Amino acid sequence: MTHEAGQPHLPPTGSVKVVRPTKAAKLVERIADETEDPTVATERLLIALDVDGTVLLEDETLSPGVVDAIAHAHRAGHEVMLATGRSWEGTRGILRVLQLAPEYVVCSNGAVIMKRLEGDLAEELAYERFHVETFDPAEVLQLLREHLPEAHYMVELADGRRLYTDEMDDWNLVHAERVEFARLSAQPVCRVVVVSPDDTDADFVELVGRIGLNKVSYAVGWSAWLDIAPQGVDKSTALERVRTWLGVDPEHVLVMGDGRNDVGMFRWAREHGGRAIAMAQGPEEVLREASETTSSVHAGGVAEILRDL
Repeated sequence: MTHEAGQPHLPPTGSVKVVRPTKAAKLVERIADETEDPTVATERLLIALDVDGTVLLEDETLSPGVVDAIAHAHRAGHEVMLATGRSWEGTRGILRVLQLAPEYVVCSNGAVIMKRLEGDLAEELAYERFHVETFDPAEVLQLLREHLPEAHYMVELADGRRLYTDEMDDWNLVHAERVEFARLSAQPVCRVVVVSPDDTDADFVELVGRIGLNKVSYAVGWSAWLDIAPQGVDKSTALERVRTWLGVDPEHVLVMGDGRNDVGMFRWAREHGGRAIAMAQGPEEVLREASETTSSVHAGGVAEILRDL
């Protein structure tokens, strides 16, 4: 925030001025207004927020204060967007709840970038699948099936359709089709999801390290959840494209997340001079990759950061 010299409502630099409580309150309100005043010079930030464990709690309720904090960041001139492992089908409703209409949305751990076409918050927002990365899933699916024959599998196709083998309570399967396992590898996909209810995330980490997953990128979730993307693709690769399209300087990025699939964007932000902020409840290996830590999702960690911008 900058101020012109000689503004009467602020005391000279380095001085202290005692005023009545009512006048102090007005001063605080004026400073707050200037923080969101587009005529006051601020550095525009690209702010990318993870969804689950960052803006949403486990029961899919919102982290405290997040909607108002996002609105505050917008009024201050920043671009706030989502970068999630969810498919677009599982993300679009979150945008509505957050009252958010960014130009781009990163989905499927970076394999899909959605671009806004038209519409406003009073109607259904229109987005197109602007950039999609795919790979042949046959080899990795066969390898995983050999070691996890009882697991549940799902793939996301390039056009956004999803195919799955078995239902899961926490999967959004709207417009998804249940198929035989062999059909999952019949065409290129942008994402493979594997869930093994009888295993833990530690079991998945050990399995992946033991069998090796070549020619793909992957991330292990909180539970026994494995997310597989094309080789070299993660949230950071998609966000770099978005940053370039929006013309935002590399050092003016701020990313927030809590999971192993956020590590790539943490490293990307840090290495370019930006801010990589982990939620306090994240695993230790994720916290180590961040440049700073905020409060947990339950305590309103996102709102805490955005309100200070």
